[in-house]
Order: sequence, then C-alpha cells, then structure tokens
Amino acid sequence: MDYENTAKDLLALVKTKKTELLFLALFLRLLKPGGRAAVIVPDGVLFGSSKAHKELRRMIVEDQKLDGVISLPSGAFKPYAGVSTAILLFTKTNSGGTDQVWFYDLQADGWSLDDKRQPLLDEDKLGVSPAKTLSDAEHAKNNLPDALARWKQRDGSERQRPRTAQSFCVSKADIAAQGYDLSINRYKEVVHEAVEHEHPLEILQKLKQLEAEIQEGMAELEGMISQ
Repeated sequence: MDYENTAKDLLALVKTKKTELLFLALFLRLLKPGGRAAVIVPDGVLFGSSKAHKELRRMIVEDQKLDGVISLPSGAFKPYAGVSTAILLFTKTNSGGTDQVWFYDLQADGWSLDDKRQPLLDEDKLGVSPAKTLSDAEHAKNNLPDALARWKQRDGSERQRPRTAQSFCVSKADIAAQGYDLSINRYKEVVHEAVEHEHPLEILQKLKQLEAEIQEGMAELEGMISQ
C-alpha cells in the first residue's frame, strides 16, 4: 500500500507499506486495554527481518502481553491460499506483561492439506471439541482438541514441557535474545537418535562372505545347466 492510502494512526504504530503488518497494527489500535485477540498472520510476520517486522513484534512482546503462538500446517487455507500461517494470541495491556509465551506446533486439523481439503476422520471426531476422545492415531490427524487442552494449561503443566514436545513455553528473555523471532522452529529442539555403525572391517568381511556364497551358488547353477 502507498503511505497516502494508509491511516496515519496506523503508521504511528508501525511505519510500513506491508498490509499484513498494518493488519496486525489495526488490531492493536482497535483493542481496548484488557482486550484479547487471536490473529492469523503469514509466517513471514513471525521472522521477517525488516525494521517494521522487528518493531511490531517487539511491541507485542514488550508493550503488550503475548500469550501464545500456534503454528498452522501448510495448506490450512487451501485452495484459496497455500502460504504458511500462524495464530498470534495476545492481550492489549499497554504496560507489558509477557512472561512465558506458549508455542504449539499444529500439524493436522482433521482435514487433508491439499486443494480438496477432505475430512480425515468421522464427523464426530473433527473440530476442537469432538464427541469422542481421540486415539493417538486420530490425534495425528486432528491436533485441535489437544491444542485447546494444552492452551488451558499454558500457565501450569505446559511450563514443564521440553522443547522437543509438540507444545512448550519460551521465556520473554529468550525471545528478546532472538531478536523477537516468533517462529516455533527457532526454539523447537530436535532429538537425533544415536545410530551405531559396524566397523568397516566387519562390513568388508560380510561382503566377502556374501560374495563367496554368490560364487558358490553360481557354480552350482552352472553345474546343473551343463548336465
């Protein structure tokens, strides 16, 4: 957008032409102190390196109260848009209040992530409050009930979850140290399984044995053919 077409009070919050940042700034302007919002934004808002990106994220973390960040699966808005998105959950305070930010890596919402967006489960197992408790296999296809349950525990048991889990909390100090980057991959830890490899000499010995068996088999086959 051109500056001439942008409301001056929004530019006072963040000087940018990017509509996704102005969209977020509009929420900050419209909310009253104590008001809460859940805003869906493109992933670029979470880690963009421009001055406007960083300042807006700093503002939400330092001046307001950032409660949580939910990373949505790519394809959640297909066929209309394929861009990766996330949900920012925050409270307007004008006086800070961010302590621990809750992150959730939502990998499945109960629907296929292609252009058809077809249900992966029966109707009574879809949505955030399914009629039946989901099994582990069903959870893999619909993370929404788990996300809601863990959101309610963000000030309790979620604080103890390791960063290798699907959801965990990150302190404001850690976020500030990362330049207010809010992408979950910045903080998520991956556990690599230790793999033991055989000694090269043992592998060579097995190859020799295999080669000998092949030669023996070929000799036996040749003898059968020549009879």
